[in-house]
Amino acid sequence: MTAPVVDVHDVRVWYAGPNGPVQAVDGVTFALRPGEVLGLVGESGCGKSTLGRGLMGLVPRGAAIDGDVEFDGRHLLGLSKKEREKIRGPGMALIFQEPMTRLDPLMKISDHFTEVLHVHEPKLSKSEMRDRALDALRSLGIPPTRYDNYPHEFSGGMRQRIMIALALALRPKFIIADEPTTALDVLVEAQILNILADIRQTYAPAILLITHNLGIVAEACDRVAVMYAGRIVEQGPVRDVFAKPRHPYTQALLRSTISLKTQELNSIAGAPPDLVRPPTGCRFHPRCAHAMQVCVDKLPPLIVEGVQQAECWLLASGLSEAQRRPLQREEVSVADEA
Repeated sequence: MTAPVVDVHDVRVWYAGPNGPVQAVDGVTFALRPGEVLGLVGESGCGKSTLGRGLMGLVPRGAAIDGDVEFDGRHLLGLSKKEREKIRGPGMALIFQEPMTRLDPLMKISDHFTEVLHVHEPKLSKSEMRDRALDALRSLGIPPTRYDNYPHEFSGGMRQRIMIALALALRPKFIIADEPTTALDVLVEAQILNILADIRQTYAPAILLITHNLGIVAEACDRVAVMYAGRIVEQGPVRDVFAKPRHPYTQALLRSTISLKTQELNSIAGAPPDLVRPPTGCRFHPRCAHAMQVCVDKLPPLIVEGVQQAECWLLASGLSEAQRRPLQREEVSVADEA
């Protein structure tokens, strides 16, 4: 087994808010090796994008982050701002969700590449920068004749390709792809996934793929991490987790997926909790049909079963009868309000 490119341990991210700190990410742990793709899934508001930006050191002013992020043998959270900026680009890259809001409308595509390459590789000549940029664009199917166009002259799918090309220009070891297929039609989505597969085969970076789409995870990822209310509640190989999900939230997400065999629509009752005042114990217990008294009282332990792991009291042994007592629906509502 090769050493991990990135090793994340007990990472937490808080935002300052008018009603108190927002616990957007609370104790996340995972590792990624070269060429491995981890799919990060969960409902909106569960902390997926915050985690991605936190790993890059792109949290807004007023936010706090702690834990340990080891990248390529260096502990990132102990580095200065300038040291982290040097790592971003050639070491770690972020593919943003909305390329039209990330590309400067007043700058040509050529200017975007020149700016990125000049900051991180200032010794490159103008001709070398142009060649590097054109190689990256050409690998994504964008012809050299479009090099001096402005962002508004491209379609949504082409702009997403440009974002990927900007990330690839510096040949990073770790790529965070934050919803790279959002708002794209299914044909363009398939093209973007094929591009990510080609990148993986050619450059072997570790990739964290943030998405709502479980179909994309099944197609493009080796492992999946399921995030709920700031915590990863289950993770493991995609094939194993999808075949036998252990956490009730993972089971509910998979039941909610629509396929050609779907005969009725399923949804998860309720909504993710307020992360200023998250529920006690297991954060999913107010919406869980299997909630027990212990789920309200204590944070669930991490249970490892072979290649899968999940945080759930249903998988724990040695519980007393009182702890295993199922909660009635009205009890769950009271617990949620508390």
